[in-house]
Amino acid sequence: MKKLMGLVLLMVLLIGAAALTSLKPDTMHSIEGTWELQSFYNYDGENVIDTVPLAEGYRQVKMYYNGKVMWSRTTSSDTKDADGNDVVGRFGYGTYTLTENELIETIEYGDKGMMRDLEALRKFTFELVLGNETYSQISTDAEGERTFSENYKRID
Repeated sequence: MKKLMGLVLLMVLLIGAAALTSLKPDTMHSIEGTWELQSFYNYDGENVIDTVPLAEGYRQVKMYYNGKVMWSRTTSSDTKDADGNDVVGRFGYGTYTLTENELIETIEYGDKGMMRDLEALRKFTFELVLGNETYSQISTDAEGERTFSENYKRID
């Protein structure tokens, strides 16, 4: 009986130790979640040269879940599209992938203006600077020099 109890106790200890060591650590720097645009940066090719705050009435939110991205933005009511029509919002939906330092979004569907823009370009590749509560998606030119970024804060 002592041997059986000792064996059971040893098995419980081994199973407990295995469970503790195999626990998945907290995922840090995950882009999954909901993010709100905070500001824009302009670059001189490498360094930030200007911070552009959001215009009054402008709000942009992005959501990343299970490889899908959706974004929506509202603007002030006096914004016009290329045809001269009032525009108070835009949206887009698609997929995303991450590498160690890149965010790649492929937009599949969006509002009328977005769909017109998508005729020329559907895949967007950004340099990614990702923290726990913030991220920046940085556009680069043909030579790989930084030009512009959108800077987000986690809101979920």
